[in-house]
Order: sequence, then C-alpha cells, then structure tokens
Amino acid sequence: MHVHTTHSDGTYSPAQVIELSRLSGLIALAITDHDTVSGIAPARLVAGSSLEIVPAVEISAEFLGREFHLLGYFIRMDDAQLLAGLKRLCEERTGRFWDMVERLRSSGIAIDEDELREHRGVEVLGRRHLADVLVKSGCAGSVREAFDRYLSDDGRVVVPKVRLPVAEAIRLVRGAGGVASWAHPSYDCTEENLATLRDLGMEAVEVSHPGRRPGRERQLRSIVAGLGLSVTGGSDCHGPEPARRALGARSVSRAELELLRQKAAG
Repeated sequence: MHVHTTHSDGTYSPAQVIELSRLSGLIALAITDHDTVSGIAPARLVAGSSLEIVPAVEISAEFLGREFHLLGYFIRMDDAQLLAGLKRLCEERTGRFWDMVERLRSSGIAIDEDELREHRGVEVLGRRHLADVLVKSGCAGSVREAFDRYLSDDGRVVVPKVRLPVAEAIRLVRGAGGVASWAHPSYDCTEENLATLRDLGMEAVEVSHPGRRPGRERQLRSIVAGLGLSVTGGSDCHGPEPARRALGARSVSRAELELLRQKAAG
C-alpha cells in the first residue's frame, strides 16, 4: 500500500512494479507517487484484472511546522480540486529543482548539461533526481554521497519544499472520495496529535513500515484502534535499495484493505 515509480522518485517503472508485485504474491497494490497520479493508468494497463491497483497518492504537506506526508487511498483520479492541488505542488517541485541546480553552479559545481536535459519535462522532480545528476556528472560517487555533501535537509544548496497545510491536504483527499492516512509517522505520532488529525478528517495511520520496530507497531495499533482509525502499511519501495524496503516487505491484510475500501465508499 505504499510504492513509488519512475513517475516520481522511484527507479522502477509501473510495469516493473506490477511484475514484482506478482512475484511477491500480492493481490492488491497502491501506487503512491509523490504529488502525482500519473503512474496509476499505465500500471492498470499492465496489471489487467490479475492485480488490483488502488488509486492513491502521497501528498507533501506540513503539520506543526514540520514536513508531513499524507497518503490518499481510493481517490477519484479525475477530481478537479485534487488535480489542481497536485499540479501546484509539481510546479513548485520543478522550480525548486532548477533553483538548486543554480545554487550548485554558483558553488562552482559543474553539472553535465546532457544529464540535466533528461529531466526537462519530468512532472515530479526532487532531490533524488538531482542526486542522480550529480552522480552521473561525476560530482558525487553515489546518491548517498550526493545527499551527504549537498542535498541533506540542511545541505548548502537545498531550497525549502513548498508543502500544503495538512488540513488542506486532508480536505483534498476526502473531497476526492479518498481515505487519508499518515505516512511513516515519526516520533511526534502521539495520541494527542493523532486525535487532532482525526478531527481534521484523517482516517488512517501507516503503522506497518520497514522503519517501524515491532514494539512500536504494537503500540501504534493500540492507539489507532482506540481513536477509531484504520491501519495502513507498506514497504515505501523506491527501488531495489535498501533491501529492507523491497516491494512487498510490508503490507496490510485483506480485512484491513476492505475496511479502507468501505471507508472510502462511505
């Protein structure tokens, strides 16, 4: 219920994701690209009737002054307000990418123009794409090194990301008939914050994630159940690395999937 493709910052194409899902024995898959739904149609085309593709998205939002990722499941992909909000975020992402390119150049870092041309016209651009450019240009030995040297949250060339207020992001998901879930919640996932988000319309929490320890997952399941929220879970797969986030590494049960479906239908 949490997979990225080449339509955002993943390295697997939608077709590759479908093939890996079949090999993993999955019966359903949510394509949750960042701020775009463009990868869903090609995934469905390849999947046919053998694998359910849940229409979904991961929205860049902000809660309590910090970055917050909101998953939206079973959304209507033709909802005008949702598409307008996602388009605005994608346009801001593109501007941010090229601003960071200029900061790199101003710092004396030479980037291969041919590598940059490959990204012109890409709908969802981010730091991972720029890290790839730095590696291919010989400015960094690996994606990790590119982030460590230039692109970490406090890196010298990073431009702040535009994010939607979480209340607005939740409204967009709910307005499109979807179920809103907190993606990979961090240390500030307290009962108090969850209650606040529930009151804003959030209906689920991603309790199963490769970065979650079993004890913390059990604790979150208890809190979520007490607040009347649903459970989501997934690998957050972006590609073959890291192995612990391989496609299918985390999932939800059939019953949990059906409950999400019922909430969307209701």
